[in-house]
Amino acid sequence: MDPIHKIYNNDIGISFFWKKEIRTITPKVQLIFRDIGFLLTLNELKDFSESCINTIESQCCSECKDPLHCRSLLLRTPSEKIDIAVSREEIHQILELINGTIFRVELRHWISTTSRN
Repeated sequence: MDPIHKIYNNDIGISFFWKKEIRTITPKVQLIFRDIGFLLTLNELKDFSESCINTIESQCCSECKDPLHCRSLLLRTPSEKIDIAVSREEIHQILELINGTIFRVELRHWISTTSRN
């Protein structure tokens, strides 16, 4: 028996609920990419999405020869003491992973709430 319930995945990572936690009122989401795992609430996921957008809007260093693959962008994570160096290509994949996860978690919540009525 699988101990996880997959929410979303793409080329850079995966998100899932731990099955033992899925029955709680507000289960946390395990988000994994680049060998890093975060256990986050829905609000923390939304904050992380905003951090990705802020990072995308920032500029690479002016001497960058390959701005798409150069890891010159600093992504602020939900853990206030940890930032991650990412490339433009990675930040877009991370943002897609986070937003896809948010969409599916909110859809799951909406369906479960609507089915009770």
